[in-house]
Amino acid sequence: MHVAMTIGQFLDRAALVYPERVAIIDEPGVEGSLGALTYLEMKHRADGLAASLQERGIAKGDRVAMISANSAKFLLSFFGVSGSGRVLVPINYRLSKEDISYIVDHCGASLVLVDPEVKDLIDGLTVPTIVLDGVDDAALFAPLGDRPRVEVDVDENDTCSINYTSGTTARPKGVELTHRNCSLNAMTFGWHLGVNDRDVLLHVLPMFHVNGWGMPYGATAMGARHVVLRKVDGNEILDRIEREGVTVLCCAPAVVVAILDALGTRRIDAATTRQGVRIVVAGAPPPSKIVERVETELGWEFIQIYGLTETSPLLTINRARAEWDGLPPSERAALLARAGVPAIGVEISVSEDGEILARSNHVFRGYFNQPDATAQVLEGGWFHTGDGGYLDGAFTVITDRKKDVIITGGENVSSIEVEDCLFGHDDVVEVAVIGTPDERWGELVTALVVLRPGASTTKEDLIAHCRAHLAHFKAPKRIEFKDHLARTATGKLQKYKLRAEYWPEVTQR
Repeated sequence: MHVAMTIGQFLDRAALVYPERVAIIDEPGVEGSLGALTYLEMKHRADGLAASLQERGIAKGDRVAMISANSAKFLLSFFGVSGSGRVLVPINYRLSKEDISYIVDHCGASLVLVDPEVKDLIDGLTVPTIVLDGVDDAALFAPLGDRPRVEVDVDENDTCSINYTSGTTARPKGVELTHRNCSLNAMTFGWHLGVNDRDVLLHVLPMFHVNGWGMPYGATAMGARHVVLRKVDGNEILDRIEREGVTVLCCAPAVVVAILDALGTRRIDAATTRQGVRIVVAGAPPPSKIVERVETELGWEFIQIYGLTETSPLLTINRARAEWDGLPPSERAALLARAGVPAIGVEISVSEDGEILARSNHVFRGYFNQPDATAQVLEGGWFHTGDGGYLDGAFTVITDRKKDVIITGGENVSSIEVEDCLFGHDDVVEVAVIGTPDERWGELVTALVVLRPGASTTKEDLIAHCRAHLAHFKAPKRIEFKDHLARTATGKLQKYKLRAEYWPEVTQR
């Protein structure tokens, strides 16, 4: 017997098994907050959303874009949109208007849902839009009530979501993830983490980041409770963990640093922080000292994963094994700082030129409307990650990014895009943008700039120029003026030489 794996089944199970259990606690005190919902209420609202979309003529396969910080409505959209056969397009609300306009146009969105805090981002769009303020969207997210439930034949190979990633080009690419991709990623992730019905998931990770890495699906299937956090703040995270009994959170290394900083400013000692918390980190290799502090000062379990948007994203996982229990904290932390071993159902290999390759059921269908780019990245039946590294037994070790993507605070930044912006300044003659090591952000967007002779432009001027034209997280936080930049005989920038000055003792770049 073959039964299609679809995202909608996860909420169906939770509503059947745990109907009266509190499913989600929305961020209080914000426009459009839904407060606390049980799993049955969540199911009724997701079904109501599907019916509302159908009433608007939005059919199976049509795209619905979501531009929002974390919210209960975002969680509902995973099931009311994707679960009913429509395609969810989660968009990073930190992007510029130009990027968002491009994504909405490129994916052919039939409807755009936008958080009231960032509604200015949709100015000028010709696509129908709804503001998630509790008024404009009241009918859209109303419970199903007496309306007939939408019955759509969803296949596991249908597109579940299109998640845009900047990659190495200035224009974002739409990653098509199928229901099979997302379902198996969620199941595998949940299996490795041991997610169960006693868990409480704090949504620190933005839900637009590869669908919250799939945890919204997996936690829902097991009847765990969701706690929404809209904005990252170390003290608030610690407060929520204590108040709500949080047991699981996923985040980028920069968030870990914020939590540790907050711990140092609180008038409590580490013994009062909640034990039994699993913190899952991805986005950049964390310094081993940070790993050690998480386990010793917070008493939490540190877990690292590695993957990409194109792989749903789980490829490898590094969770402490029994053999490490007796090791000194520093040695244990060094082992946990590696990318990890293949997740269940994942194969990892390394090409002759040192590129990490992967094969699994998590690997995407392809780039939306970009067949050439899809063929290139899936050449030979393997997904080409663009990351350089090697295998140390079962462990994958990432040594460098073959693509010049900078990962800062868990966000991907295209060096080409930032370079293009800086070249738009009249005083800039040459520029190379690289990532340099930073304990808080993982990598710092750093611009090496050659100015025109006699130019009086300051570093602050260039940063302001970038912030005026790019999303703020893409703007350089560090500017270095140079007399010249290393190039090949054919005029190509030698970024590995430029990076070497900043990464002298670091093996994981």
